[in-house]
Amino acid sequence: MSSFLSKLRGAGAAVLFAASIFAIPATGLASVESDGVHIHIYHTNDMHARIKDTDDGGKSIGMGVLTAVLRDAKDKDADTLALDAGDTFHGTAEVNVTHGMAMARFLNIAGYDAMVPGNHDFNYGADRLTELASALNFPVLSANITVKSTGEHVFPAYKEFTLDGVKVAVFGLTTPEAAYKTAPANVKDIAFETPVEAAKRAVALLRSRNDVVIGLMHMGLDESSEFTSKRIAEEVPGIDLIIDGHSHTRLPEGLQVGGTLICQTGWHDYSIGEIELVVKDHALASKKASLLDKEGLTAVKPDEAATLALSELEKENAATFQQVKAKSPKAFPAEREKLRSEETEIGNLVADALREATGADVALQNGGGIREGLPKGSITEEDLLSMFPFGNTVVKLSLTGAELKAVLEHSVEYTPESFGGFQQVSGVTFTLDRSKKAGERVSDIKIGGTPIDLSKTYTVATNDFTKSGGDAFDMLKNAKVVGEYASPEEILAQYLSAHKTFDVTVGRIHVVEEAKKAA
Repeated sequence: MSSFLSKLRGAGAAVLFAASIFAIPATGLASVESDGVHIHIYHTNDMHARIKDTDDGGKSIGMGVLTAVLRDAKDKDADTLALDAGDTFHGTAEVNVTHGMAMARFLNIAGYDAMVPGNHDFNYGADRLTELASALNFPVLSANITVKSTGEHVFPAYKEFTLDGVKVAVFGLTTPEAAYKTAPANVKDIAFETPVEAAKRAVALLRSRNDVVIGLMHMGLDESSEFTSKRIAEEVPGIDLIIDGHSHTRLPEGLQVGGTLICQTGWHDYSIGEIELVVKDHALASKKASLLDKEGLTAVKPDEAATLALSELEKENAATFQQVKAKSPKAFPAEREKLRSEETEIGNLVADALREATGADVALQNGGGIREGLPKGSITEEDLLSMFPFGNTVVKLSLTGAELKAVLEHSVEYTPESFGGFQQVSGVTFTLDRSKKAGERVSDIKIGGTPIDLSKTYTVATNDFTKSGGDAFDMLKNAKVVGEYASPEEILAQYLSAHKTFDVTVGRIHVVEEAKKAA
């Protein structure tokens, strides 16, 4: 029995699909008004471990102010919930080196009431996520994550609250894309049930005995996804509110879909979501969503406990993070949407580094795997870990020309829409025609300047996430591995140290419509 299953069995009934009703203690003033009970919900999603107000060039709110907002709201009104929609434990160097435990500490300090796991919350492996969940003062919820061998639920499916006599149920759902939007090895022992069916089951159970039913989801609104929060709202009546994540969508006033209001804050702790529900005679009378942005929170004093925790964590990590690993002659920005839809300089730089380190004919780097840019000058360990936060290693594969073409076709399948599996390339050039249907968009492929031979075997460097089927590159799961190498950040540091200057201009992917516009 795997260590994951051992821990699951040891946890007993706590992780089963079991109902427990929790009454929220009246630590603050009640919010009963003439028009009914006012319930406030504060929510976050896709924080990706942004804990400092200096993260993302100062765009992030940071856990100091976020904690102050949540704790002040709860002090003033007992009818308040704080919920997180996932992709929380992984994403910055400070948190990654603790394998998420630092983030668990901050969530506890902030006083959250529930969260749902996102795909990147599995980046340390399912075993580690269950350990992080056990360290929290609140439950991790998901109604559609089960153990493959037994069908048992890994996490509680829902939690019920009583707020001034109003019964509120919160159930969790995680995108099935988590099966490949973390390294598949991280979730090899678990299954992701169809979220529509899991939602129907949860709503059927909870609707009859609760005044308000909330879906806490890491599902998203990306059109390239099979299951979205919008689809669930359309196909599963009875959900009053969906607090969503995954697609990094900013919804200032929410999105009304039938009788369901979908709310999402964007990403990286740029905003805090605030929802006000009014319940009259056990019926939901109104709901209103808004966002609190950093600009509007400048007068908020950071919470002392969170500030102390930040200071302590910084001291613990300082010696490791400030070590200079390399130097760069220029700055390389990492723009998320560009990395996931078009060729970029930083993507070419990384792919060149992988190709040189492995001696491969071709190198591929998924755009979603590059999370931060590089500054000009000294490059520290922190810079590198922030750029590559996923703990990947590099592998060299043996692929036929036909298999490589299939990889390139899947890479550009969704462009110009954002897709984390869009590959930045080295050693290969090709023409992309977006007007053609998926699977027929790539032509004029050249390897090292020579037209591709579909029957010939080539060596291709990539990371272990992509090789293991991440981003649905299923055609690589059984590919022959002919070499294993260090992590991308180590390889990039070596490349930067070996090359004082280098040419990483774009021009490897020739886009037909762009050429037509230029003509």
